[in-house]
Amino acid sequence: MRLIPLRFRYLLGYDPYFHLAYIEEALKAGEWFNFFTLASGPWGFQIKTFHPLGLWMTPTYIYKLLSIFGISIQTAFKITPVIFGVLTIAFFYLAFLKFYDEKRAFFASLFLALSFGHIFRSMANYYRGDNYMLFWYSVALLGVAYAFSMDRRLGYKRFVFYLVPAFANGLASIFWQAYYPIFIFLLLNGVFLAIGSFLLDRKEYLLDSSVIVLSTALGAIIANYLGGKFGYGMLGYNRELGKSIASELGIEFGIIKDSYLLVHLYYLVPISLVFLAVLFLLSRFVKDRKAKIEVLVGLGGIVLLVLLLKFPSLKELSRVFGMFEGVPIMETRHTSFQDVWNAFSASIFLSPLFFLRFHPKRAKMGDFLFLGLIIPSLYMLSTWARFVSIASPAIALMAGVGIVEVHGFATLKSKKVFAVVLASLVLFPGVSGVLALKNTLDTKPFMNEKWERALTWIKENSNENDIVLVWWDYGSWVTYYARRAPVAEIAPNPDVALYYLGEKDENWAISLGVDYVLVSYYDFVKFDAIIKTANAHPNYNLSKKYGLIVLPLTSSYGGVLTFERNGYRVVVKPGDVWKVQANMGGSVISPRELYVEYKGKVTKQNVSYSNTNTYLYINLDYMYAIFMNQEAFNTTIVKLFINASEPYELVYSDGGLIKVFKLKHPNVKIGRTENNIIFIFNNATGTKLKVWGFLDNGTKVFEKEYSVENKAEFELPQEVKGEVIRYAYLEKEKVVDMGIFRRD
Repeated sequence: MRLIPLRFRYLLGYDPYFHLAYIEEALKAGEWFNFFTLASGPWGFQIKTFHPLGLWMTPTYIYKLLSIFGISIQTAFKITPVIFGVLTIAFFYLAFLKFYDEKRAFFASLFLALSFGHIFRSMANYYRGDNYMLFWYSVALLGVAYAFSMDRRLGYKRFVFYLVPAFANGLASIFWQAYYPIFIFLLLNGVFLAIGSFLLDRKEYLLDSSVIVLSTALGAIIANYLGGKFGYGMLGYNRELGKSIASELGIEFGIIKDSYLLVHLYYLVPISLVFLAVLFLLSRFVKDRKAKIEVLVGLGGIVLLVLLLKFPSLKELSRVFGMFEGVPIMETRHTSFQDVWNAFSASIFLSPLFFLRFHPKRAKMGDFLFLGLIIPSLYMLSTWARFVSIASPAIALMAGVGIVEVHGFATLKSKKVFAVVLASLVLFPGVSGVLALKNTLDTKPFMNEKWERALTWIKENSNENDIVLVWWDYGSWVTYYARRAPVAEIAPNPDVALYYLGEKDENWAISLGVDYVLVSYYDFVKFDAIIKTANAHPNYNLSKKYGLIVLPLTSSYGGVLTFERNGYRVVVKPGDVWKVQANMGGSVISPRELYVEYKGKVTKQNVSYSNTNTYLYINLDYMYAIFMNQEAFNTTIVKLFINASEPYELVYSDGGLIKVFKLKHPNVKIGRTENNIIFIFNNATGTKLKVWGFLDNGTKVFEKEYSVENKAEFELPQEVKGEVIRYAYLEKEKVVDMGIFRRD
């Protein structure tokens, strides 16, 4: 099932294109360089402020391993998620087998294999980092499982297996910038194991729980060391979020250069060990199970109060979940029931059955240990929609173990009950599998041939240092297909949104060196997202009420065209004078102006009647219409798409899906000879050229301003140091072009 997307030529989503572009450029350069000039123009992109290098190294080394069989880097990149997804399932199965039995391990692993929440992040063509974190947690859990199962055979020698979670913790840090949940899972595995040993009077496992907690400390030290080699996570000392959280917590970076790792080592591990020590002491005096539960509730309350009163700044860690608040990102919105159903289908209803294991006569140590995975997973699941993938092992475990528990109870009941439960062992996995297959088949690339042609055109008709402005979702596509630097990619950019809405004009774009602007049909589909992103800008408060809706053609009969969606309808009868009638939420209105595009040409048509300040654009090549109010009609994005004027020039159009505009301004082209780099000035009205030089690690090593008045060319002086060159072309003090490029 995970290989089904291989049938597509294109990758799924947006970010994977950035990752593949960087891998291809690194292979071309023969090194894992840091300063990526084909992203985030005109500033360039610091790879060290994104993911650790392991994210890109892994598919590269898989490619090198498989290239002897003729496998390309693109194919290796596509199948890497599948490899690690399948390994994750296998390791979870082996771990569950040690903690439970074959039936429970089989069904838990089966539900994980059929969970679309896990499939989506481990399917071919969709490359994301959280797949690695789950893989390394499965490895860590297997190490813990072997330590448990070797109790009688190896005695205390079995504790060597706890080095596995320690190293798995550490290694997870070099594959994904947000690897931190693995530390939480394992730390809480240890804490809940201790709670289980206290309640079940199995004091010998308090030592295991302590070693698990300590293994996370060793893992944090390993992660910190590897961060210096491969790059730190999103809370590292070189990230704004990491610095901000460290400042709020009152901790300083020293040997440990990650704010989460500091918190883990300074707070979470010591507090957990103290909690375990208290449980050990209490286990000597409290014997009654009811009293133990009361003690745990009281102790939990005390720990919570201590954390809130003594360490109130620890809540700053939760700011990670609010980092995209206010911007419309599908993955970082609150999880809906539909998200949960799509991810887990029937298994979500089976998951509560896991708690049947906590019947006093059935509870085992492993059940308590797995609460360390289940509880934080459920919390994360409730926070962001993207966390359905991280929660998938917990839901699968609960469903798989739970359904077998019910089956066990049913054997004590009547034959009819037993038959129903037995049928459910087939029915529930079957339903999950069918729905997961449907969701997988329905998952299709956003990229298409229209986009590829437009972006390839830019690559073939622009300069290597040209900057492209496009909606941030498509920025990584520009990096990959056009090999040009987009202004926005990876994350929402409120400035670009404001530009599209006309709140920032062409002078703002020119000051960033923007040479090409892309406007597409898909931008209008996302028009609400553009407005929300613009409203997220801290210095703007949009007061305009934009109204715009895209309507597909639903009927063409008797010379009458009907465009309709969600109760909104526009009926059009073409002619010398066009008759237009729109039903907008029950109000029947007619637009002031009508624009029709056919065979790539936009014409303004006469309308028979108008009673509102609204506008209609119809595309007869792709059969859709855009109905909008005056505020939306006056935005830059609409003006460009319908009737661009100076300083914009339409240079590419497919007739109504994607249009490319050249933004005319004094422009700098980079020319290269065998030994020299030459700045070539087109429309050479500039008077000064400011040049910065950077080392690949981002350190600025040169800055100087040169007079270039009345010059058509300027050779980069030998005195300029640095592997990466950024420049600004100025007309007196006004920036009229910017760009960035690598010297080699």
